Amino acid sequence: MNTHLLGSDHFLTLPRPNILVGPPRPTGVPDTTTLAAHDFDVDTRTGFMPPQPPLARLPPTWEAWECTLYEAQRLKLQLGDTPEPPEHERAKSESWRSQVRNLEILTIDELKTSELYLRRAHHVLGWILHFYIHSLPPDAPVVIPPPITLPLLQVSAELKLPPVLTYSDNVLYNWELKTEQSPYQTAPALDNLRCQTLFTSTTDEEEFYLSSARIELAGVVALELMQVIMDEAFVGDDIAIRRITQYLLSLSTTIRKLRSLLLAVREGCNPDIFYHRIRPWFRGLDSDPENRPWVFAGIEADPSLQQPTELSGPSAGQSSLVHALDIFLGVDQYSHSDSLTGSSVATAKKAFLDRMQLYMPRHHKTFLNHLSANPRPLRRIVEESNDDELRDTYNTAVLALKEFRDAHMIIVAQYIIGPSRRPAPSISVATVRPDIKKDYGEVEMPLKGTGGTELVNFLKGVRDRTAGAILPSI
Repeated sequence: MNTHLLGSDHFLTLPRPNILVGPPRPTGVPDTTTLAAHDFDVDTRTGFMPPQPPLARLPPTWEAWECTLYEAQRLKLQLGDTPEPPEHERAKSESWRSQVRNLEILTIDELKTSELYLRRAHHVLGWILHFYIHSLPPDAPVVIPPPITLPLLQVSAELKLPPVLTYSDNVLYNWELKTEQSPYQTAPALDNLRCQTLFTSTTDEEEFYLSSARIELAGVVALELMQVIMDEAFVGDDIAIRRITQYLLSLSTTIRKLRSLLLAVREGCNPDIFYHRIRPWFRGLDSDPENRPWVFAGIEADPSLQQPTELSGPSAGQSSLVHALDIFLGVDQYSHSDSLTGSSVATAKKAFLDRMQLYMPRHHKTFLNHLSANPRPLRRIVEESNDDELRDTYNTAVLALKEFRDAHMIIVAQYIIGPSRRPAPSISVATVRPDIKKDYGEVEMPLKGTGGTELVNFLKGVRDRTAGAILPSI
């Protein structure tokens, strides 16, 4: 088990070099001045995904957490708002929740020695949290018991993440290999992945997560192209402009491949099963149809802890890859507009996509900040250039990103809007989940995403703002 500890030579434990002062960078210390910097936990083979399968189990000290999560999956707990659940299902869920309430409160001190331990702890506790909350009857108050409250909030504080499931828990750190690969293979094969943890044990749920994982792995090419374009931008001569033009064509092709991978989720995930049986498990506080507050019981036992203010569920908006594309192309000033909060409420929080960065692993947030601070941003280079071909290829890349968001709209229509108007599987009478009204467009409450957004209007806004970033002809 000690092999999972971060050694003194691991990139996450090495000091960040200062390239402006002092002696040359020591041997083995990564260069953090380019997008190739491993200091950001971005791997040249797998991008924002870890290069090896994530830790699958915590050490024995925290075995009770692992067993509790395993038991929730083994029991196939039902959603608490399942219409007319059998009495034995209600009793089974309550028995499991009683076991959670009676867990020993475990210390996380030794977990702090390993980033990988902390990630696994957040994964396990986050899944237990969502199993606990969403197996409750809809009229029951949401009170998270101290054995989950304290370690989850403490682990989240260490990782600088909200105490709730995130995209990284469901996608980035929720996979393993079906079969062992050759040590010479640089990255996992896209068809050799399976998930570690599922709510429903269905292939539909697994395919939903893995479709995002495949996008992340394929996105490595986009990250490589960003790096070489930035290198050429610092040169800035005519040859560099011609090279950037060609690289932008390649970037457009890569983004279109990501779009194809996004749409491929339809090959393995049934929309009705996703909508009625899978999606409700993701819900965060701000997408709870009952608007119940989440009470973290026992938080007062640790004075260092603060009441959580960010409790949205996992969302594709938390993908660092898509944010990186936005920032690199200079589209973020449009797609991350303060007007795109994902809510019609006047007192809504800041721009939704900016807020979703709070749900990303902290090293990935640092990467995005580094990318944003680029002194030679691509969009400015294109704007200041009189090169028609460069401008055309830049606009082609922006259009490819807009088409990627078009594909997201297609998935929303097929996986959320459509199923909300149809009977649930195996139910003869149409039963619409309470968080979504049957006829979208004539509803009192707008369609909500798992991250709490008013989903359709928000996605249309982001898509249209992305298209608005296209530069006019010279």
